[in-house]
Amino acid sequence: MPPTPPTSSPTALVAAVRAGLERLKDPKKARPMQAYAKSAMPYYGVQAPAMRAVCSAAFDANPLTTAAAWRAAITGLWDTATHKEQRYAAIELAAHPPYQRFVSMALVPLYRRLIQEGAWWDTVDALAHRVAVLHDTYPESLKRTLRAWAKQENIWLRRVAIIVQVLAREETDRALLYDCIEPSLESKDFFLRKAIGWALREFAKANPDEVRRYLAANKSRLSALSAREAAKGLSHAKRHGLVARTKRRRP
Repeated sequence: MPPTPPTSSPTALVAAVRAGLERLKDPKKARPMQAYAKSAMPYYGVQAPAMRAVCSAAFDANPLTTAAAWRAAITGLWDTATHKEQRYAAIELAAHPPYQRFVSMALVPLYRRLIQEGAWWDTVDALAHRVAVLHDTYPESLKRTLRAWAKQENIWLRRVAIIVQVLAREETDRALLYDCIEPSLESKDFFLRKAIGWALREFAKANPDEVRRYLAANKSRLSALSAREAAKGLSHAKRHGLVARTKRRRP
């Protein structure tokens, strides 16, 4: 059995991740990756499997023993990022299994800040999975948070509130889903319209009758984009039968 690495620090963990990404940087891949994501922040050119391998090695070599240190390392990776993969690494650390014992409501202000600062689908949608874990763990407390986010001017907080249950399927809290959709139902923003359609599409795979009812009741208010996306879930349910909750995967 290999010896347990000595306790590390957030600073050392951040440095290890950065060093690992630097070693693998590929300018030829970096430019297309940045263009695809329409990102103002540059990329190293390290694709997801390799980025996750770097993270796993750095996390295992630099264990943290407190929730405060874990949150500090997430913050450090995010705040010192010079390349987008470092921000992805921050989200990987938030999802790292050994640290799920530290999940608590203390993460809400941090996740809110990261969502607002990330302000793009690639980071925001991954962060939505982390918020979903909080909802699974503290459902009553998170309901209040999500309903509040759904009314914010910031479209990315709204988007997270709408899509946070996309993997819940038959366990979807429909009252919460509809409450989070309602403030954005007539929005012209693409990312909100897409989020509404996505959320309804996934719920339709488990409860098509309810989604049909909702679509009929809100036909005049739903955008064509949202309705088309929802219809895909209805078609899936018709072809393949009902789909149960999806096991939550790391973003």
